[in-house]
Amino acid sequence: MRRAKVFYGDELAGILTESNDGDYLFEYTEGYIANFPDQCISLTMPVCKETYKDNRLFPFFEGLIPEGWLLDVAYKNWKINPNDRMGLLLTCCENCIGAVSVKRIEDE
Repeated sequence: MRRAKVFYGDELAGILTESNDGDYLFEYTEGYIANFPDQCISLTMPVCKETYKDNRLFPFFEGLIPEGWLLDVAYKNWKINPNDRMGLLLTCCENCIGAVSVKRIEDE
């Protein structure tokens, strides 16, 4: 299982998880829901208490992953399979352009 903290600016917005069976889950934190109920990370993922679940990486997070020559750089430098979308997200999206960033949660 791989997990990441998802930040909106400096605020921890939620946790993204790739489960061992390949499902993806995203859950907003209680603090974010209470303090920023109208500030979603994506219009397709409004702030709510329910956990978002899909068998593919959510399109919003897919959009953060580099493309083209920048994807080639990530693949060559970090030896990440281009089909490992969560791996690319965790490696390349800590300092994204824009409000949202993704930071790996190391295994505990």
